[in-house]
Amino acid sequence: MALAKASQTIGYEDLMRDIKQKVFKPVYLLMGSENYYIDQLCDAIINNVLTEDEKAFNLSSYYGMDAEIGNVINSARSYPMGAQYSVVVLREAQHMKNLENLSYYFQNPQPTTILIITYKNGVVDRRKKFVVAIQQQGVVFEAVKPKESLLPGMVINYLAQKGFSVDHKSASIIADSIGTDLSRLYGELDKLMIAMPEGQMVITPQIVESNIGISKDFNYFELQDALIRKDAFKAQQIAKYFDDNQKANPIQVVLPMLSRFFSVAMQAYYAPDQSERGLALFLGMQDWQVRRNVIPVLQKYSGKKVLQILNEIRVVDGKSKGVEGSKVPSGDLLKELICFILH
Repeated sequence: MALAKASQTIGYEDLMRDIKQKVFKPVYLLMGSENYYIDQLCDAIINNVLTEDEKAFNLSSYYGMDAEIGNVINSARSYPMGAQYSVVVLREAQHMKNLENLSYYFQNPQPTTILIITYKNGVVDRRKKFVVAIQQQGVVFEAVKPKESLLPGMVINYLAQKGFSVDHKSASIIADSIGTDLSRLYGELDKLMIAMPEGQMVITPQIVESNIGISKDFNYFELQDALIRKDAFKAQQIAKYFDDNQKANPIQVVLPMLSRFFSVAMQAYYAPDQSERGLALFLGMQDWQVRRNVIPVLQKYSGKKVLQILNEIRVVDGKSKGVEGSKVPSGDLLKELICFILH
């Protein structure tokens, strides 16, 4: 194993590939809003640099809330015992005082040490002296939460890597119901795969419903489809179901989903190329998502109407929270909103 030259800008997949190929950097600053990527990369570095036996003497971990920067630097300057490298991990560095004093270590870094710094739920100013030093000697990686439009594809790819297949609708239901918390998303997928009947490698909507707890017939996605088709009867039927099952389908969850859905449609009106491919590129979505969820809306709702819908959603959201003393039941608010959308 040899340390690689510094890399100032690198993506998650490329960085993970280098780590698995045992191409290491002397220092990693892993920061950003997506903790899943940070944790995965940190664990991968440790497990690919050190064997289980080597970890006992060559792995040192510190936590920003409790650690002294001097102790971290002293550990980083120590020599490995019975291994090619020692690994020093400073976790939760966003809580550490005097973090900038790490710049003293980089004046004379230990060539047999790999230093990992995790800085979660935020980023460090790249102009700081120690960050500049890391960029020169190692790698600075910023973990960014993925766009919601990419989640269904990520679900499909994650399952495919494990040998499972899933249809686009089921992938969208999973992604939209769980959201951009990748740790929870992939955790639910892992549990879903474990629950699959032996020998069955195709994940269906029925399996999603029974294992992730999403009702196939009466959920937000069926409401969305009803609104796309302008199926008033089905939309109001689902609204009644939501009203009867408010704990599982609170209006505070439904309204943000509707807002995101129509906000995407609003953005689509500004796309210079209104073709399926042009809209997909403009919105950062897959072609099939545009075909199913965007183009039908543009065909049935004018731009003016979509703008009015978004404003009405904001009004209803305020009323659901008691703004101006509103005491209208949430079920009635949703039914009125659906009437407004469809007429």
